[in-house]
Amino acid sequence: MKTTRRCRTLLSVSLNFLALLFSITAFITTYWCVGTQRVPKPKCSKLRTHQCIDYGVNETDPNKVVYSWETGDDRFLFRQFHTGIWFSCEENIHDESERCRSFIDLAPASEKGMLWLSLVSEMLYIVLLVVGFSLMCLELVHSSNVIDGLKLNAFAAVFTVLSGLLGMVAHVMYTQVFQVTVSLGPPDWRPYNWDYGWSFCMAWASFTCCMGASVTTLNSYTKTVIEFRHKRKTFEQSIREEHAREAFGYFRDRSVHSISKSVEVYSSQAANCGRKTPIPADSLDLSDRGSLGEEQC
Repeated sequence: MKTTRRCRTLLSVSLNFLALLFSITAFITTYWCVGTQRVPKPKCSKLRTHQCIDYGVNETDPNKVVYSWETGDDRFLFRQFHTGIWFSCEENIHDESERCRSFIDLAPASEKGMLWLSLVSEMLYIVLLVVGFSLMCLELVHSSNVIDGLKLNAFAAVFTVLSGLLGMVAHVMYTQVFQVTVSLGPPDWRPYNWDYGWSFCMAWASFTCCMGASVTTLNSYTKTVIEFRHKRKTFEQSIREEHAREAFGYFRDRSVHSISKSVEVYSSQAANCGRKTPIPADSLDLSDRGSLGEEQC
């Protein structure tokens, strides 16, 4: 039972570690949502000759402007952006760098409360994962003590389940806040198209591993309790059978001893009856001798 329980604990620890690693990575990265933003092309210059609008100013008459014939989407530039829980970064159209802004400032005022609640839930999710992981590691240390291991297993299961619920709530709330920000956010930030990124997938993978760790921990706790009860029941049954055998042997010995004692008493009485007591001849009549012997027997 110890080897099986240890294997189940190792599986729970591995799943909890993966959940913790994925959640921290998703929390600090900015690829929850990715997409493109449509922005007007900048004016061409000596440093920028591509992806720009050349108005073709007449060198002979600087006041005379030649307009560009670009229309529709040709007048716009599509830049990449990626957004996380904390920051939203987009390409800088003037150079190769990126410009990052706080996503909390980009979110509408009506959604800031939900966004902060999502942030707090995400942090609590990570904290509870750390607690559950620590308890599972302690359970590995106390694997020889079944009672202490069961207590640690139960607490680890509770903390892991709570962390999974908080993580699910945090992810759902962030998704709702982002969708509202896409519609009501600043005009210079609103995406032209967007999709979920690898950080978002990693966050839900963390939730999946967390739920797997909680189910494995609960299963380990239940199986250990059932095995422990089965062994205790078997031990109690063996004790009762041993007591029954001892009681049977005791009464059997008593019965044999009583029978042998009765046989001895009966044998002694028979011997006494078979042995005649000498009686003086002058004290009794000859006619009374037979009856006296019979009375003595």
